[in-house]
Amino acid sequence: MSLRSLFLILLMMATAAIVAACGSDNSAKVNTIVLAPESQLHPDLQSAPTEVKEAYRFALANKELLEQIPCFCGCSAAGHTSNYRCYVVEDGEPGSVIQFENHALG
Repeated sequence: MSLRSLFLILLMMATAAIVAACGSDNSAKVNTIVLAPESQLHPDLQSAPTEVKEAYRFALANKELLEQIPCFCGCSAAGHTSNYRCYVVEDGEPGSVIQFENHALG
């Protein structure tokens, strides 16, 4: 498992724990991780390993969260302003991507 995949899993677990702790009632809650549909991925990503596709799908569905997390792998030298930019170079209309970043493939 790559460092990026491990980080993503830990991030998702921490987010789920925070959301669960913020509830104001004692009723049972189901925490779900939101992923964009696989159909939103670029065709080049369709054949990527499952964990890579899930990382891209998480990034697409959770842009606001990932924009708040700085790049941690040193790719800020490549112009990445946040962890989201490790997955997406340029956004299009809301909910669409013009150019995916292949940095997160490896």
